[in-house]
Amino acid sequence: VQLQASGGGLVQPGGSLRLSCAGSGSSTFDNYAVGWFRQTPGQDRDWVAAVSRAGSRTDYAESVKGRFTISRDDAKNTVYLQMNDLQPEDTAVYFCAAVYVLGGFDLVGADDDFYVYWGQGTQVTVSS
Repeated sequence: VQLQASGGGLVQPGGSLRLSCAGSGSSTFDNYAVGWFRQTPGQDRDWVAAVSRAGSRTDYAESVKGRFTISRDDAKNTVYLQMNDLQPEDTAVYFCAAVYVLGGFDLVGADDDFYVYWGQGTQVTVSS
């Protein structure tokens, strides 16, 4: 599967953005668990949120709980990351990643190694 992340931009503190991760090249996108990560220059890539196949389970990093929401629309082969109350520390390049999950398990992953497919990043800048 190929992943295309989009929706980044410049927003003021307290503002909102919705990122999209569009999957292509697979007719079974609903069988993929998807995660969002972010990275700032010189830093390791940090996990942000994840959604299981079919959307039955979600998980979030503590730093974004209550502000970010991950969801998926498998009819559109797309996973979203709704980001509210953005703060300057949320500034980063955001990446989406996916892995095919066999057997119907509702797995979510917070480690890079869990995922096989990665999209290019989309820049999010929070600044006044």
